[in-house]
Amino acid sequence: MDVVVAVAATLLVTWVPALLWWRRQGREGDLGGPAHRATFEMLHTASRAAPAFRGGLTEQGAQKAARHLRALLDCPALAITDGERLLAWDGEHDHHAAEGLAHAGVTLGNGRTQVHDVPCDRLDCPIRRVVVVPLATDDRVIGTLAAYGEDVPAGLIRAAEEVALWVDAQLELAELDHSRALLMEAEMRALRAQISPHFIYNSLTTIASFVRSDPERARELLLEFAGFTRYSFRRHGDFTTLAEELRSIDRYLLLQRARFGEELRVTLRIAPEVLPVAVPFLCLQPLVENAVRHGLQDRSEPGLITIVAEDAGSDCVISVEDDGIGMDPEEVRRLLAGERRTPAGGPDETGIGLANVDDRLRQVYGDEYGIAVETGPGAGTKVIVRVPKYRPGVTAS
Repeated sequence: MDVVVAVAATLLVTWVPALLWWRRQGREGDLGGPAHRATFEMLHTASRAAPAFRGGLTEQGAQKAARHLRALLDCPALAITDGERLLAWDGEHDHHAAEGLAHAGVTLGNGRTQVHDVPCDRLDCPIRRVVVVPLATDDRVIGTLAAYGEDVPAGLIRAAEEVALWVDAQLELAELDHSRALLMEAEMRALRAQISPHFIYNSLTTIASFVRSDPERARELLLEFAGFTRYSFRRHGDFTTLAEELRSIDRYLLLQRARFGEELRVTLRIAPEVLPVAVPFLCLQPLVENAVRHGLQDRSEPGLITIVAEDAGSDCVISVEDDGIGMDPEEVRRLLAGERRTPAGGPDETGIGLANVDDRLRQVYGDEYGIAVETGPGAGTKVIVRVPKYRPGVTAS
């Protein structure tokens, strides 16, 4: 993480002044003198190499990035290795490529920059020395970058080390992306686990109760149950449309109404223009389950669940409200902060659901898009979700 901070600081020092200078020129494409043109060429080259490392230190990524990194260092040849093999060689003098891993050996062992002589009998070969610098993430050496040339002056050594630090930052970002993907997958498993065996058991029991008295309804409910479970346990796609999410919720509520009858009332107000909006998969289901649970708990009269989806300019605002027992606002704050408790009756599914959805919304859209909860003891609960109608990278499967 220190590397990421260091590179961010470097970008502030180099990119921002350069871009401000460019804007002050007032003429598109006028990059001023040679120094300014060289700066922008360097930044452009680095930007072209960056995507290759966002999947980690792989052979494919290294081969895509090698020529851009060689252009940055302006050296006859460049090699990238991991801890076990040569991943990429860029340069016309590939008769030295077989020596790349051997040159990297010492640096892989001690994590320090090394300069080696490179014997060669060919008079036309400009390679006589190499500087090898480590590539590391989390203070762990995972590979090397080597710049080859007729000589390796101090300027080339320093440049190679700076380029390696920049590559380290890209690899750190790749690990963060991977960690986030694993976290989201773990949270998805937690959400699926929250679709409790109790609900599945109660739904099947309800369906079984209609088999003799109303076989047609039993058949319809069984098809709705199959559609609900197929959607909830699907294995592809992080995002879906609001229409699909609401369709799954409608199936869930249909099964619950079959079980509770007139004890459960549902009101929906959905603006048609927000139905195509992409939302995180299963971001509303836990909120509706909590609303049903609280809306029917400890009360003799019917419970009312209200689901609203509205167009709010560039955003879509969705609310799930019940008129049930409500919650202590301080308890809600603790749940969203991750301070979950386990009551005597079992796991706190409300806490899992609310915190899980809140975390996923913030990861996808930023902290300004977490859930908001309006509640109080005996006052019911209203959970509000705001999502942008369009966000780059958020596309329904």
